[in-house]
Amino acid sequence: MESYKTQNAQLFVWTDIDPAHEGDFNLWYDREHMEERVAIEGFCWARRYRNRSDPGRRYLAIYRTENIQTFGTEAYAQAFNHQTDWSNTNFARMTNTKRRVMHVPTEGGFGSGAQAVLLTLADAITDLDAIASTLTSVEGVLGFHVMVPDETLSTPLPSEDLENRTLEPAILVDATNATAAQAAGAALLNKLNLGSDRASYFDFMWELRSQDLENSAANRTA
Repeated sequence: MESYKTQNAQLFVWTDIDPAHEGDFNLWYDREHMEERVAIEGFCWARRYRNRSDPGRRYLAIYRTENIQTFGTEAYAQAFNHQTDWSNTNFARMTNTKRRVMHVPTEGGFGSGAQAVLLTLADAITDLDAIASTLTSVEGVLGFHVMVPDETLSTPLPSEDLENRTLEPAILVDATNATAAQAAGAALLNKLNLGSDRASYFDFMWELRSQDLENSAANRTA
């Protein structure tokens, strides 16, 4: 699997929610929040995942943008500083949240899979070719994103523990099945000499692309 440099960025929100409000939380994401964010100029797509290995932080949302500058635009500031009532209600219900604006300096492969593994790292990655080579050997791996947090832009949401807050690099790997995701996680943990607690495994939920919204708008006006 070949790795390549990018100018892209990703907003990463990893959180939990009180089961009493889980239905409304998912409805908000799926019927308002994802569409609202992807409609902002410079956003490319959004994906949701459900954690199947860590009950303390069950939901992950990833938003891809063309570059890190997207998070400094007037359009993004307007959305971030003027949240809807439904958004504010659900932000208040979130627990154990990590919000990070991430540079995506390197990625490899392509496509989104039914399963994913997220590795949080103690240090920056220096040998990216070794990461790509390790994942190439795992059947069922589709691609990966290396993510490096931007300290200035990673404004915390209310439920984050600020005293123990750390801004860690991460790798997200997409795979076609749970066996492949597990194997990719094990291979990277071994390669990077990390403990098993650094890997979390996810079921892919759904994706919304900016092109989907453009096509929908065009069909409504046709």
